[in-house]
Formats: sequence, C-alpha cells, structure tokens
Amino acid sequence: MRSFAVFLLGLLSIVDLAWSQVTDVPSAQTADLPMYRPILLSKGSNSLIDRIDTQDLIRKGQKDAQITFICSVKKTGEVEWSGVYTGTPDSDLLRQELQKRLSPASDPRFMPAIYNHRPVDAIYYGTVTFAVVDGKPRLRIFSNQEAEELKNEHDFIGPQPFFGPESKFAGFHYPNESTPVAVDGVVQLELKIDATGNLQNIKVLSEEPPYLGFANAALDDFRHAKFIPAFRDSKPVACDVTLRVFYKAKTF
Repeated sequence: MRSFAVFLLGLLSIVDLAWSQVTDVPSAQTADLPMYRPILLSKGSNSLIDRIDTQDLIRKGQKDAQITFICSVKKTGEVEWSGVYTGTPDSDLLRQELQKRLSPASDPRFMPAIYNHRPVDAIYYGTVTFAVVDGKPRLRIFSNQEAEELKNEHDFIGPQPFFGPESKFAGFHYPNESTPVAVDGVVQLELKIDATGNLQNIKVLSEEPPYLGFANAALDDFRHAKFIPAFRDSKPVACDVTLRVFYKAKTF
C-alpha cells in the first residue's frame, strides 16, 4: 500500500460530465481507449455519489457544507486508500459520511485513469458540496479543489499524477522518518503542466513548519511526476495550478 500519511490538495472538475469514451473495457482491448482520460466517478450502485446518504444527512441536521478529499484509484477502478480533510465549519456530519463511503467496506468504484490508451493507477482529488435547497438535498462532487473553479462550478478537471513505467511518480514520502519529533507539514506548490501531462515548472510557495524537510520532500515527490493532463470542457488543456501538499506525521 502506498503512503497513507499524506493528503494532497489539487484541482478538480465536475464529475457528472458526459464521458462516453469507455466505461469498462478489458485491458487487452486498448485500441478504443482515449489517449488520456482522468479518473471519474462511475455510475450505478457502486458510485460514490450514489452511496452518500443525503436524506440521512438532512435528518441529522447537516447544513450547507464542503469537504475535500483524496484517493488513490487503481487501474481496476478500486480505491486503494483515501483521506478526508479541509472542511468548512460545521461539516463534521458530511465528513463522517464521506469517510464511511470511501472505506474499503463500502467498496466505491471509479472510472480509472487512462494514459497512452491504457488504464493506470492514479491520484484523484475531489470536493464534495452539500446544500439544502427548499428542504431537499443538493449533493455535488467536483474533480478539483480550486476555489474559483468550485465557486463557478466550471467544467474543469485538474491534473492527476499517475503511477507506472511512463511516470516516475512514486507517491508521497514523509521527510526524515527517523526523527523522534512527530509534526504535520504543509507545502504549497506552484506547478505548470502542459496539455500532454508533462511538468514544465515547479516552485515552492510556502512551507509550514519551515526547516524540517517538507519542501524538499514535496519537490522530490513531484519533480519527476507525469500527469493525466487537466481537462476543460472535455478537452485536455495546459494549466497553472497551486497544490497544497499535506504530510501527516506518523504515530507509533
């Protein structure tokens, strides 16, 4: 299992887009797969958006709320690990419901990422918004975590790092694992990624706390990564994004 200790914030887009290229194609039949496709929510009973119990949230008193999350999605569409974080005030009920539905016991399924016409393991960054409108629940899941994109509900999917021989991305690695001091770290990165998923530039904008190796860890984790490119209006596009990388201290 890849590192479960790090929570990475990225950009995302609306998941209820009309993707018609492929839903479930055997790996041997790759000719019909697109060159690139980001991770998307699947449809049906195993879809995350259909698993979240909105009526129960209303009964428990959940008001308007927003939660961001991350999950590693295998080429089979299964969730390998997940993390839920950064919620608006009074979003605890939504957080608990999301954590429950992302758990292995719930067995949520996604449409896996595609790179070079083949399914790949990749990282999905999502945002869940919940509102009560005229007494009815309104639930949306977006594939980005960018404030302006979310505010305007744009058709935008942020870049997703993927694993495999065509990418040197190997997951997230907490710095100085031998240190007896257990502290959480946050690094804000500025990334420039082209329309084919190549990283053009990377820059550290901030590091908290400083001087403990978190910035170097984030640079090492992303410097040689390849991405499923960002998508806007169902087409791959170049993007400049700001990612917040969370390193969670291990407890023993």
